[in-house]
Amino acid sequence: MAANPTLGKQSVAVLAQDPCDDIRAVVVLRPDLTEEQRAAVRHDFDPGSRSYPVPWVERLHGDTDAMRRLAASPHPLIRRSVARARHLPPDVVERLARDEDRVVQLFLAESCDDAPAAMLLDVWRWWDGSFSHPGRPRNHPNFPRTGLLRYADDPDGRMRRLALDDPRSTPADVARLARDPEAEVRHRAAEDPRLAPADAVRLLNDPAHYVRAAAVRNPRLPARVLFALLHDRDTAHEAITNPSIPVPVLQRLLAASTAALRSRTSHPAVGR
Repeated sequence: MAANPTLGKQSVAVLAQDPCDDIRAVVVLRPDLTEEQRAAVRHDFDPGSRSYPVPWVERLHGDTDAMRRLAASPHPLIRRSVARARHLPPDVVERLARDEDRVVQLFLAESCDDAPAAMLLDVWRWWDGSFSHPGRPRNHPNFPRTGLLRYADDPDGRMRRLALDDPRSTPADVARLARDPEAEVRHRAAEDPRLAPADAVRLLNDPAHYVRAAAVRNPRLPARVLFALLHDRDTAHEAITNPSIPVPVLQRLLAASTAALRSRTSHPAVGR
């Protein structure tokens, strides 16, 4: 009943005072409430719970007046749903970028092409992307691309990772960060095409498996080392993705693998 869109105002007002919190939680998200009425509905909300966009708010994403009104909503789910819009007026973006609910800022970073650079940088300090929006906020079109080298000595490893994205960074910066105490920074250096061959080889023995895997895929890895990795059962699956392997070599490896597989299927082991 609380979700019934045809419910009269008097019935809505009664349900807004229902002793059951689950009922009030439905009423508070009704589209026919004013934001003043929404603020008056007592309800519990767990800011750490997983949330989804409110459908009727999504349908209003193209209505700038509605977005302005709802961006000031007292309910976090309403503001989070506004932040999911691809485009928003500048004043709405400014308000949401300062929202006290970090998830509002996160959704703005993931979904809104108008998200400001300063907020994106702040979100980067604590968020590294999701399955639904991989790469955000770092691959957002407004994410800072210059001035990142100043973070090379930042106490936060996440910020040091950004230093090599700066166009002014050099191979010397890559070499220095390849020896960083934090694995995520070494991983960023291991992915860099400017990594020195000697550092690529050294990182093959890194304590972190994902750093080792990135070093295996680095195109600066010496050919003789890559050859050995391709013939090692434990590393072949990563080594085969190294972009420095010539296409004819890949074709020969594929042909050899296919022939070996056919041989095994046509001559099964005795007793199997």
